[in-house]
Amino acid sequence: MEAEERFAEDLAPLTSDVPLSRGLGRSYGDSSLPPQSRPVVANTTLADRLLAFDARTGILRAEAGISLLELNRLFLPHKFFVPVTPGTQFVTLGGMVASDVHGKNHHVSGCFGEHVLALRMRVGDGRIVDCSPEENHDLFYATLGGMGLTGHILEVSFRMSPIPSCWIYQESERVPHLDALLDGLSAAARDWPMTMAWIDCLTPGASMGRGILFRGRWAKANEAPSLLARPKLRLRVPFSLPSWIMQPFTVRAFNAVVYHSHIQQERRGLVSPEQFFYPLDAIRDWNRVYGSAGFTQHQSVLPHSAGRGAVRRYMELLTSLRAAGFLCVLKDCGEEGSGLLSFPRPGTSIALDLPLRPETQEHIDRLNEFVIREGGRIYLTKDALSRPEHVRAMEGRLSAFLAVRKAWDPQHRLRSAQSVRLFGDEP
Repeated sequence: MEAEERFAEDLAPLTSDVPLSRGLGRSYGDSSLPPQSRPVVANTTLADRLLAFDARTGILRAEAGISLLELNRLFLPHKFFVPVTPGTQFVTLGGMVASDVHGKNHHVSGCFGEHVLALRMRVGDGRIVDCSPEENHDLFYATLGGMGLTGHILEVSFRMSPIPSCWIYQESERVPHLDALLDGLSAAARDWPMTMAWIDCLTPGASMGRGILFRGRWAKANEAPSLLARPKLRLRVPFSLPSWIMQPFTVRAFNAVVYHSHIQQERRGLVSPEQFFYPLDAIRDWNRVYGSAGFTQHQSVLPHSAGRGAVRRYMELLTSLRAAGFLCVLKDCGEEGSGLLSFPRPGTSIALDLPLRPETQEHIDRLNEFVIREGGRIYLTKDALSRPEHVRAMEGRLSAFLAVRKAWDPQHRLRSAQSVRLFGDEP
């Protein structure tokens, strides 16, 4: 039975609201959570079949519930890889579309949606429709980065990328301050297809913004072993740590250890795709280090038009707030995606963890107000606390997205906790 037929049968008893699709639930905010009035979601992970693949063109058609982990397991041995990958394998294909994910190669390959050829969807009134840049194009572009609010994504057709080997050649470099890090990130973007930087966001003064710059490319066939890397043993955080551990002084100490553990100024060598793309996947339940209170994440992009000073001003604000956790990542972003709510634009992306504390809402407000002043925007997939007026102020494309959503779902039968919070949907 086809995926759309199974969805239609499962959802036939519903007469009013349609449950939100939910894959593996790895979005950091409330975009994959249902509204309080209808605490039901349609799990997609059993719709996980490969439907067609052409090795000559790389075009794959698959059900939206298949995971990136499974795609990598199946296609890496045959030297194909997804054209764009986020920082975890525990995400579904449909989730990659709904978030229009980006990765370390955004400056050369754009978002995942730029490689999507067509979608099959079940829209709010129950119809099964196909959409693409040529057919129902308004629905297609609104669905790329549309947070699952335009319909259930049933099937995705996209182009896989051939790769010369199953290994990554990586170089990493320890850099002493923010200016050196931004110089290195800019230079790497000219010559390397994959770049990112880990940054110490709590050390002030002359060493503010010190970090480790990573550059990578697929290793050539004559540089790499013919065999796949063996999967690493996944460690597990067995319980939630006490919340008091997540204090600024402990995070500063951890950041100092990470920075100084990169003993050599530069390192070079082969690493597995798992090590390069998904380092946090190696630690199961890693979120428990933030304690029972948990954490949120804030990711913004500051446009190149705001100048390099915008990144420095952001880091000065962040260090003064003393709010961040262990993770702060900078990436170089290329051209804006074609999805109506696709996140990146030409500029510098900054993603950071924020332990949940009584003052966290104020910190999110301060960061968002800064992003608005600099002409940037935030990533809705990682948002849990932004205010609707802030999102409206930073997202000039929002009215166009909401118009397409209303055209295909006039009654807003598809709603999420995030759409209630940000777009005024009924709770």
